[in-house]
Amino acid sequence: MNFNKKLAVAVSGAVLLMAGQFALADSTTDIVDALVGKGILTEEEGKLISKGHDSKKKAEGTVTFKDGFKLNSGDGKSSAAIIGRIQLDSRSYSNNGGGTANKNFADTFDMRRAYLGAKGTYKKYYDWEVAVDFAGLNGTGSETTAAASGQASAGSTSLDVAYLNVNYWDKKAMFQFGQFKLPYSLEERTSSRFIDFQERSFVNNTSLTPGKERGIMIHGTPVVGVNYGLALSTGQGKNTNDSDNNEDGKDKIAHLDANLAEIMGNKEAIYHFGGSYGVGDLTPAAAGKQRTEGRGNEFFAPTAPTGSTMERKRYNIETALAYGPVKLQGEYGNANFSGTNAAGVSYDKDMNAYYVSASWMLTGEKYADSFKGGKFDRISPKNEFNPDFSSLGAWELGARYSEFDASDINTVANGAITNTMIMPAGTATTTLTNKADAYTVGLKFIPQANARFLVNYVHTDFDTPVILFTKTTTKEKALMFRAQYDF
Repeated sequence: MNFNKKLAVAVSGAVLLMAGQFALADSTTDIVDALVGKGILTEEEGKLISKGHDSKKKAEGTVTFKDGFKLNSGDGKSSAAIIGRIQLDSRSYSNNGGGTANKNFADTFDMRRAYLGAKGTYKKYYDWEVAVDFAGLNGTGSETTAAASGQASAGSTSLDVAYLNVNYWDKKAMFQFGQFKLPYSLEERTSSRFIDFQERSFVNNTSLTPGKERGIMIHGTPVVGVNYGLALSTGQGKNTNDSDNNEDGKDKIAHLDANLAEIMGNKEAIYHFGGSYGVGDLTPAAAGKQRTEGRGNEFFAPTAPTGSTMERKRYNIETALAYGPVKLQGEYGNANFSGTNAAGVSYDKDMNAYYVSASWMLTGEKYADSFKGGKFDRISPKNEFNPDFSSLGAWELGARYSEFDASDINTVANGAITNTMIMPAGTATTTLTNKADAYTVGLKFIPQANARFLVNYVHTDFDTPVILFTKTTTKEKALMFRAQYDF
């Protein structure tokens, strides 16, 4: 080895030693390759110098902030993040006052959601998440029917999600275990952080649309723009196990959607179409109660049928069409309840709902940028809000029409599902209805990606007059406001 070669080897070795101290491991291989390319080192000498350095250099972890704090391992295979959301609402109604005290008509502030949790990835293939709702009431995350006083029950903490997701095949086929959101309905799959309006539509009835339940699921994106999900769940809702040892049938859920714009490589548009189907046997239970989209009057609350087993079938179709800052979205959901009552008489009842909505990003943000994995995600303003008003953040205007129809569930005949209402003890005779429609208009301000402020006006018309706590009305008008931050 001549002097120049010896010098090159010495310099190369020094560079490698310094690389460990100054985090230059990525460049040392390039330096050695350059020396080999110029003929100063042979390939064998280059490999000898590089061996044990760049490939084995210990990488350090990092802390980043993007939509929240995140810890990352140096090899990029593991991470953990603290997550949460706070949603403070206010609601006021034009038809409150009169009758018996009733929380459903009261002008109020409401801590709608207060989630705190953690999520992460371990060794590249194992995703996990655990989150708790500190604003939940009665462990369900929503108010129950009031007692005679009309007051809500005391708050309590409830588990929101807890799952393990195994991803061996690059999101083409993933396996999920625990309590998680089922693959059903575009509006439900979209997080409450990112929905178009303050509350979801009538399609979000618990009988029409399953939400978070305990079970197992296989899901994924086999090709660009196409998503699927197959799940088995308890069919009992969040934080509830199967409790009937005579009925072992699980809810079977299937979902498929496709975004034709993504398939075509069009980054300006969304041409999304999807469908979901669910079926399962369960202990006879009442069709889901329905509250207005203004979270006011609970206008539909049927009793459960008699008998030992009830089959519930449901399906949903969904679409979202967008180009640039303009979006149209809609869904239709149906649930069918069938079985034989204790007297041996068969019943077959249907419930359905739908909505159509239009949204416009006044400041020009593209909806396609926030559409990921078959659902809507975070909208990032083109320019974050600046208090000196040099930048106004993002602003969105939206309108929605929604209809709920359970007119098939309207009789006590055959002892089947009925519209005979079970009311709180001590209240006056009450009349509810089984059909309503609602109009919602909303304005949304997004100062930066993690914060939102919403104002919604919701007008609900009932098919027949509703009498609740001695107050009679054919409509409900609600003005709602939300301040939200998530990370």
